Amino acid sequence: MMEKIQKVLMIRSVTIREMLAEALGMYILMVFGLSSVAQVVLGRQNFGQYLNINLGFGIGVTLGIHAAGGVSGAHLNAAITITHCILGNLPWIKLPAYVIGQFLGSFTAAATVFGIYYDALYDYSKGNFTVTGPTATASIFSTYPAPYMSLPGSFFTEFLATVMLHLGILIIHDEKNNRALRGTEALLTGILVLGIGMGMGMNTGYAINPSRDLPPRIFTAIAGWGTDVFTAGQHWWWVPITAPILGSLTGVFIHKIFIDFHNLPVMGSGNEKGQPAVEVSTL
Repeated sequence: MMEKIQKVLMIRSVTIREMLAEALGMYILMVFGLSSVAQVVLGRQNFGQYLNINLGFGIGVTLGIHAAGGVSGAHLNAAITITHCILGNLPWIKLPAYVIGQFLGSFTAAATVFGIYYDALYDYSKGNFTVTGPTATASIFSTYPAPYMSLPGSFFTEFLATVMLHLGILIIHDEKNNRALRGTEALLTGILVLGIGMGMGMNTGYAINPSRDLPPRIFTAIAGWGTDVFTAGQHWWWVPITAPILGSLTGVFIHKIFIDFHNLPVMGSGNEKGQPAVEVSTL
């Protein structure tokens, strides 16, 4: 019976399969991440602290990579996908499918978390969904800069955080260097995101990913928060789109200048001996 269903539902197009994998991986990432923010904010920190948010996104990244890694490489980040296209690692023709999948998963995750916590949102805000103020709730879904941040400072924070993200990913996967043990890449990438949140999250909420920030922002604009989600924070909305792209490219440049251009492949390293065959993310 299952074989018949599989034959009917199986998608032959590699590009569509990659899009669906990105969608599911992003959905998993965002449900864990956004729900952890919702629980901390709406629970008035009685059900978790800032570290819970860092852990939620770290766990979401790890599971999202495991879900999509063997199919699409689990980019789960439009900035990383664009960087791969610029470097020639991914055909430009695949860019729309990857980004659509990521945006679809992220938007759907925002809607899911909104549904899960609707009653709590209504109770917390008395039905008045606001972007700023003492009962603001828009930051559950998308990032906003702290009140003390300037726009250039916010841009630099997002830029540098994304530099560290892609630099860390390249180090984890560097075949010519002391790469991580095969099978641990997803966990280490989740820990990497955890570390970025713990060290660089205060200023802007560490979006570091256009696919993490823009779709939920669009959802909140539709779901009752209005156009304030695009004007708040000195029209901050464009920063989590552009700064991560530039940061991702810079992270690659730094890795190549300091490490990659000068390294010869490591032959017969311990990572290549006796390691089981597993699905590996090609972030």
